[in-house]
Amino acid sequence: MRSSSALRVLQEADRVDLAAAERAAGDFLRALGVSTDSESLRGTPGRMARAYADLFSPRPFDLTTFPNDEGYDELVLARGIPLRSVCEHHLLPFAGTVHIGYLPAERILGLSKLARVAEHFAYRPQVQERLTKQIADWLAEHLAPKGVGVVIEAEHTCMTLRGVQAAGSSTVTSTLLGTLREDPRSRTEFFALTGVNP
Repeated sequence: MRSSSALRVLQEADRVDLAAAERAAGDFLRALGVSTDSESLRGTPGRMARAYADLFSPRPFDLTTFPNDEGYDELVLARGIPLRSVCEHHLLPFAGTVHIGYLPAERILGLSKLARVAEHFAYRPQVQERLTKQIADWLAEHLAPKGVGVVIEAEHTCMTLRGVQAAGSSTVTSTLLGTLREDPRSRTEFFALTGVNP
């Protein structure tokens, strides 16, 4: 089953115009006083265009769920999934890890799909707060678990390389839904297993 958001991603990827992006990248660099006449910089506009096209193009995926025949009702947690996206305010990368957990109900999810869902929503310019909530909401909608928890820890280069230049700082965001939000013991277990101190 391919979600409507996954289909939208594929449609947007079909609209990529690398030639136009390369011309725009060249204009951008020249406008900032960076000459692209030297041998080492001549290909930079094309490399920039391909790099951003790659950053903005996730792999398509199909949702794979299985019946929860054994009635497993404990927390399922994928911890430390690598995550990268681009800040929508400065178009600079942010990268870190995402921890995703859920309390199963009727269905369980193929574990690799937890990483794929995170990648799917990280594909376009983002803010970390929205990204955290989108992952949790998607899982709640498509899996209908008893609870969902998502924590993202990331370093934003828009903070570390420019402006305040707060090297080494990281941002932590979380979204808890269902039992993981409502039940203090479940919430505490989730945060303990992620290694995040709430």
